[in-house]
Amino acid sequence: MRKGNSLLSAALKISSSVFFIGYSPFFPGTLASLAAAFLYITLLRFYPAAHLISVLAITAGGLWISDREEKVLGKKDASQIVIDDFNGMLISLLFLPHRPALWLIGFAVFRLADITKPYPIRKIEKLKGGLGIMLDDVIAGAYASIVLQLFLRIYA
Repeated sequence: MRKGNSLLSAALKISSSVFFIGYSPFFPGTLASLAAAFLYITLLRFYPAAHLISVLAITAGGLWISDREEKVLGKKDASQIVIDDFNGMLISLLFLPHRPALWLIGFAVFRLADITKPYPIRKIEKLKGGLGIMLDDVIAGAYASIVLQLFLRIYA
């Protein structure tokens, strides 16, 4: 149940669900990742500094936002909270040249890492509150970014 300032409560719901994407009955995390890819392709790829600042701001804000929303929703890492997937996808696309094939590979690798949760992602996910919600996707995004950077060095 939501308490307190209704404007703040609405802002937390909107931001944690990435404009209600988290309330989709079909693959909300994947849809949030696609939304992040779309934002990157249409805007952030032209402004690398804004991309990095966005990731840092979403990571910092997402820790608090997801922690609050988890309490409101009453469920550990509720599926409606997708700010973490959105952010993880943005992380995976950091510092890339403008090549659509890389964006597709980045999306696939990020989703694979987020779903399969290789070490230490599964362990990190068990942390309480916003830390567990956000940091597992930060690491999945970092894994995807590393894979993409290696791909660039080998096949570029």
